[in-house]
Amino acid sequence: MADKENKRILLVEDEESLAQTIKLNLEIAGQYEVQILLNAKDILSVVNKFRPDIILLDLLLPEIGGIEVCQMLNKDVVGRGIPIIVLSALDKDADIRKAYKLGVVDYFIKPIDMQKLVVSIEKHIKYKKSEET
Repeated sequence: MADKENKRILLVEDEESLAQTIKLNLEIAGQYEVQILLNAKDILSVVNKFRPDIILLDLLLPEIGGIEVCQMLNKDVVGRGIPIIVLSALDKDADIRKAYKLGVVDYFIKPIDMQKLVVSIEKHIKYKKSEET
């Protein structure tokens, strides 16, 4: 039997028009409930309340950068179990390697190929769900 429950996605992206476009595309593509966070200063409280199945994270954010967010989530009881996919304009090997070392499961360079992003989201949510059971 197929899982009819919406999958929860936390999208951390400071560019509001891009965030709204990604949210709309994801909601059209599947059964996703997408919450947008325009900066990461409240990420731990949002993660603990919203309990996302996956986090889509920009690395270039105001106040707290994406790398620091990954480090914070890795130390949080709820956050450490949530797969993170980076959506970033940073395309240097050093940035990509640093993100993967922090446990990021996938890395997309903007502009985002939405079909590939949906495939990655589904893959990593299924993997997370299989680990929980």
